[in-house]
Amino acid sequence: MTKKLSIPDLIGLIEPGADIIIPIANGEPIRLLDLLEEHAEQLSGVTIHQMLALRPRPYIEGQFEQLKHVSYFLSGATRKVYQQAKLELVPNNFHEVPRMLKKITKMSMIMTVASPMDEHGYFTLGTQADYVAEFIGKVPFVLEVNNQMPKTYGRNQIHVSQVAGFVEHNATLIEEKSSEIGEKDIRIASSVTADIENGDTLQIGIGSVPNAVISMLKDHRHLGIHTEMLPDGIVDLVNAGAVDGTRKFTHPGKIIATFAYGTKKLYVFIDNNPGVEFLPVSLVNDPREIAKEKNIVSINATTEVDLFGQCASETVGGKYYSSSGGQIDFARGVRFAENGKGYICLQSTAKNDSISRIKLDLAPGSVVTTGKNDVDNIVTEYGIARLHGVSLSERAKRLIGIAHPNFREELLFEAKKRGILI
Repeated sequence: MTKKLSIPDLIGLIEPGADIIIPIANGEPIRLLDLLEEHAEQLSGVTIHQMLALRPRPYIEGQFEQLKHVSYFLSGATRKVYQQAKLELVPNNFHEVPRMLKKITKMSMIMTVASPMDEHGYFTLGTQADYVAEFIGKVPFVLEVNNQMPKTYGRNQIHVSQVAGFVEHNATLIEEKSSEIGEKDIRIASSVTADIENGDTLQIGIGSVPNAVISMLKDHRHLGIHTEMLPDGIVDLVNAGAVDGTRKFTHPGKIIATFAYGTKKLYVFIDNNPGVEFLPVSLVNDPREIAKEKNIVSINATTEVDLFGQCASETVGGKYYSSSGGQIDFARGVRFAENGKGYICLQSTAKNDSISRIKLDLAPGSVVTTGKNDVDNIVTEYGIARLHGVSLSERAKRLIGIAHPNFREELLFEAKKRGILI
């Protein structure tokens, strides 16, 4: 029988040079990480690997020589530390993270939050499957059992026999603060929703534009959901009768995600809900799996676009802000799908209309997330630039056409000067 771990038991499980894997978002185990920091002097050369850390921590800031943090997606807890050159950021496409971890780490242990054990001896990873669920039964798991974590369905069940030990720590889940929807967001969303048909399957990202899109889909019917992150608005679409998944080609009738991050409304919705399944990201975000949904629609965001259609989605003003996440996974997945459609959205300007976010060249230091060959549609409040299958010259014309009017003349002049326009 798996035992409740004392502090010496826990520390004794961690070998020198261990690589510990921590899940994304609310899978982050507060108490277990507290204990590692409190007893760091008993550890040696331990590296913690994680995407999207939720809480600032002394070890992330480099205050313990025995503990090192490696990020695979920056957050508010890690962004400044990275920019101070105090931690490593590993580039990745989200669906490849499990395979990458297996290749570059020892996979010594996974520490994660779990819902309480049921009468059959199963815990669940709750809001998670992400990059850790794939290793259930293959890698030692240490659980932080939290009675606030919802019990969920999918490939995120872990039997007591597969657990190296557990601690108990009950804590309210962190809630995502919803972005306010502005007039520009509504105009962008209106263009996107005009292309969405009854029966389509949706991947919807995070932010004000996706929130606006969701708010406009309540009169649609038979929509399906196949998305990396499950946001709050999906609850409203289900309650409105817009989402039933009956026309999906994979997992019909099921909402598929690899993690959930929202408010208490979402966490209550997924609790004991067999209509929602959490699957490993290596499956959910695999472009080959995405393509099986013939009518998949992907909606994501970027920070700036150049006249070739290259999207810098992980840097802001040339400084690293996040990472690639699953944007390119879905950009490629919709390309392979029979009727797939991809939309990358952004407001046309920044800083009170003083800077165009559609540019001749990306800001110095910017990183291309979705390349010109993978981008499908770019959307601003001035409409959609449909880029797939058109020449570089035509792309530039279409992108200038959805730039803010104050910048179109300048963009045309610079594009002609550069020889982009014919």
